Amino acid sequence: MALTSFELKARDGRARTGVIKTPRGDIRTPAFMPVGTAATVKGMMPESVRDTGADILLGNTYHLMLRPGAERIAKLGGLHKFMNWERPILTDSGGFQVMSLSDLRKLTEEGVTFKSHFDGSKHMLSPERSMEIQKLLGSDIVMCFDECPALPASKDRINESMQLSMRWAQRSRDAFGDRPGHMLFGIQQGGLEQDLREESAQALRSIGFDGYAIGGLAVGEGQEAMFGCLDFAPGMLPEDQPRYLMGVGKPDDIVGAVKRGVDMMDCVLPSRSGRTGQAWTPRGQVNIKNARHADDPRPLDENCSCPACRNYSRAYLHHVFRSNEMISGMLLTWHNLHYYQQLMQEMRDAISEGRFDAWEAAFHAKRAEGDIEPI
Repeated sequence: MALTSFELKARDGRARTGVIKTPRGDIRTPAFMPVGTAATVKGMMPESVRDTGADILLGNTYHLMLRPGAERIAKLGGLHKFMNWERPILTDSGGFQVMSLSDLRKLTEEGVTFKSHFDGSKHMLSPERSMEIQKLLGSDIVMCFDECPALPASKDRINESMQLSMRWAQRSRDAFGDRPGHMLFGIQQGGLEQDLREESAQALRSIGFDGYAIGGLAVGEGQEAMFGCLDFAPGMLPEDQPRYLMGVGKPDDIVGAVKRGVDMMDCVLPSRSGRTGQAWTPRGQVNIKNARHADDPRPLDENCSCPACRNYSRAYLHHVFRSNEMISGMLLTWHNLHYYQQLMQEMRDAISEGRFDAWEAAFHAKRAEGDIEPI
């Protein structure tokens, strides 16, 4: 059997469940990947992230190349050893972060020259350099280097960007070479334009990748427009390989994406929300800083088994947040990541059992109820 493979186990409508097999372990899909930007999921120990049910983490090429440096991480044994995470790691290509530095970067056919937002030092990222960095990190799943324009943008601008990304995809493929046990994903671009998405998908399929990402969404277009694109974009990609929607999202975004055939997602939201006093529950979002929680002895969610819900009251979580105690972000992040992984497991089960539509209806109905009544 190949060192890496993707097995589809069940379909329910367009929703899919399966497993990506890698030398470092299986990734159950649909999969949510917590984001470990700088070789850590903020506020969490690696073993705690694993305890939430995560099979894979995402690392950030741009941040790690600047600090502490890819060469340094390689000398120290690679990213897995460096951050004490022995399961699979996906690294983004660095393209998205560089593109967001519009006033600090220069874009050419060769790649992107930019200034570090840390110290102003000059750097160059190209498809070849991005592949080199991700190899030094030891990533299990490598993303090809692309450009991602912010929406809204003109169709001409989106087309120009997509064509450049496809040329960079070929260069990424060539530079990646043959690396058994590691996977390279291509990234579909084209904004919200169906014809450009189809052209991009055909270009990627002709190059040939181990998996395919849907890029250029969750960049300001809104959920309705994103779902409109996902109504056609995943179906343009190979059925027998994983499909990854980059940078998504809120729980209802994730459910809508899975419904439309997406297998993998990532987002900083669970940890960022945790640090700002926001908790995600089946009833929607809870703002723990609100005064209504100050005397509430109940847990965030009585049906949740995470440490925050098992051992602490809303009153305590309110107190430590208002007191700026570190444990606040730690507990709320743990809860949020636990909830996201629970959501993925529920969807995997529902798809396997052919009841995804009923599960989705119950998911939305519970969210519509809103948070529990104050005491």
